[in-house]
Amino acid sequence: MTLARRDFSLGLVAAGLGGAGLSLPSLAQSGWPAEGTHYVRLQQPAAVAAAGKLEVVEFFWYECPHCNAFEPALEAWSKKLPADVVLRRVPVWFQEVPFASQQRLFYTLEVLGLSSTLHRKVFAAIHNDRARLRTPEDMAAFALKNGADPIRFMTVYSSPEVATQCQKARQLAEAYKIDAVPAMGVHGRFYTNGNLANAGQPAQGPTVGNERLLAVVDMLLGRVRKVG
Repeated sequence: MTLARRDFSLGLVAAGLGGAGLSLPSLAQSGWPAEGTHYVRLQQPAAVAAAGKLEVVEFFWYECPHCNAFEPALEAWSKKLPADVVLRRVPVWFQEVPFASQQRLFYTLEVLGLSSTLHRKVFAAIHNDRARLRTPEDMAAFALKNGADPIRFMTVYSSPEVATQCQKARQLAEAYKIDAVPAMGVHGRFYTNGNLANAGQPAQGPTVGNERLLAVVDMLLGRVRKVG
């Protein structure tokens, strides 16, 4: 359900999980989800960027097959969030190649206001079209193919603004102690991922696994609301 830091080179390996149809256990059911097993409390709270909102952070990597499989469920879930919750996506960095360039790609799309139309297309290019988006030349070609000005795109890609966003992303991932993706941080206090959320549960396919992960996030949001 997650791609660990040590296994990032397996980025194009299929998730290998099949089936679906599990009825999620009640959150009141004994043993699930349990702190220390299905989610972790941060010893040192992480920074929260969304003032006056409850912040959920998705940590991802464009080449991760599990992140690609998780994206439709996350997008559908995000459209139903209450007004006091904001979802923030953060690309991870485990080492310079290939993570640095793809971090820059994500934040370039954000600065240009293209995330809503091209974020999913990056996943599709990599996982469906087998495109290699790892170099500035790759990025410029992707921009041109999708109707963006490649010169403007590369100017922003190389800008200090994007470099700063990438550095902040690395610092936040370190604060949450991210070592696998996709992972979810909840308001700087809690952390979970696919493996944690599904620990000890029947393996019934990525659809159910993603539902469990998001159910844990929902529970943690409720917990944060109660304690303020």
